[in-house]
Amino acid sequence: MILNQLKAGAVLSYVSLGINTVIGLLYTPYMLRMMGQNEYGLYSLVASVVAYLTVLDLGFGNAIIRYTAKFRAEGKKREQYEMFGMFLRLYTLIGVVAFLCGMLLYYNIENLFGKTMTADDLSKVRVMLLLMSFNLAVTFPLSIFGSIITAYEDFVFQKTVNIIRIILNPVVMVIMLYIGYRAIGMVVVTTIFNVLTLLINWWYCKHKIHIKIYRGKFKWDFFREISVYSFWIFLNAIMDRIYWSTGQFVLGVYQGAAVVAIYAVAIQLQTIYMSFSTAISSVFLPKVTGMVTKGQSEKSISDLFIRTGRIQYIVMAYILTGFIVFGKEFIVFWAGADYQSAYYITLLFFIPLTVPLIQNLGITILQARNQMKFRSLLYLVIAVMSLSLSIPLSKYYGGIGCAVGTSLALLVGQVIVMNIYYHKKIHIDILRFWKEVGKMSLVPLLLGVISYCAVQYAPIQKSLGLFILSVFLFSLIYIVLFWHISMNNYERDLIKQPVKKILSILIK
Repeated sequence: MILNQLKAGAVLSYVSLGINTVIGLLYTPYMLRMMGQNEYGLYSLVASVVAYLTVLDLGFGNAIIRYTAKFRAEGKKREQYEMFGMFLRLYTLIGVVAFLCGMLLYYNIENLFGKTMTADDLSKVRVMLLLMSFNLAVTFPLSIFGSIITAYEDFVFQKTVNIIRIILNPVVMVIMLYIGYRAIGMVVVTTIFNVLTLLINWWYCKHKIHIKIYRGKFKWDFFREISVYSFWIFLNAIMDRIYWSTGQFVLGVYQGAAVVAIYAVAIQLQTIYMSFSTAISSVFLPKVTGMVTKGQSEKSISDLFIRTGRIQYIVMAYILTGFIVFGKEFIVFWAGADYQSAYYITLLFFIPLTVPLIQNLGITILQARNQMKFRSLLYLVIAVMSLSLSIPLSKYYGGIGCAVGTSLALLVGQVIVMNIYYHKKIHIDILRFWKEVGKMSLVPLLLGVISYCAVQYAPIQKSLGLFILSVFLFSLIYIVLFWHISMNNYERDLIKQPVKKILSILIK
């Protein structure tokens, strides 16, 4: 049953990603044109500022998953329920602090962005910041129920709710934009859907999993143990915010809303790119925690790392190669000619990101073993270096300069140093991993170079129909070659088995 939940969770993750990607391709151009570059820039700026407040989670959400999985493996129910009560109180306090921090920003908006924005822009930013701060205040105490569902490996329910939300959210957004509401209306809709999802998670935990919450004496010794584990997750979250949210904030200070909008398009594509990788690894923390708790061998964990990395590379190599070849034309057709420079910013994200994205099960292994200290400290240092580079580069070179600072930090920290650490300290067979990836890379490299050269001489940017035909032919050739040359029998079976089942159902 658990294995089925893992498989179903991974499959539904990709279903939700597929739906999300298709909706994004259809909905985002409409949104950008209805909102305008300036309004979209304001929305993205506020979202990036509020994203900083999400670090107040302090890594406890991940701790709930890890310790719930641990207690379940050990058969300790009471300890689970006492922990839930402790976290409910803790997150309620964090929610209040997050709202107060939002109010502090609310009263200092003019000091931060007064030089690059009009009075009307500042007024809209204030309203959006107030709504998003309320959203966070509600999210923190109710977020423990989503973590509990993940720890209990009820991925089918969780992913199904997410799919429904992905479909309904843009439908309502389109109606709001058509009526005339823009950035503020989007924030209102997002807040409503978020609160509804959190309440559904609470109902499921109470009535389906039958979770109980004990509000007994606060166990400080246990809290200290969890805090040590969570602290390194927290530092990692700070790094993520510096990487992916600081750029928009800095550009808002030095360049204005239009440049922020272009950068935000690249960030949106980067988020989609990352999600295709984390769709698999996100369901493995309970499984890996159980393996570690039961003392499974390092080889079995290393094998899982390599097997998962290969599967992730199948997806990531196709997306990266396709974007290098067709990305510039795609952005022009999708977002508009004003956003063309987002292609180069996106590439500066995609290329160095690919390595950690096919290795992100390593993060799950570190979390399960409670060994996040080195990674978090390393990333914190590199993130600060990234910020130090991004500020002057943003000031003089805009979005491209900001992306260069981020890209260099990714290359040093997540590609070079972490691979050495995985090999030397965690005893993951990184050399074998790269041998496997190297054998899979022949098709993306050769076909990518040939296709890129061909596109330079083909007028695909002049015709949407020709562009779509070119992408289709590239994809067809890529998939056939990759299937026969790069994939092994296990990976082919992963695809063939569900396809056979679907065909069997359709035939019946």
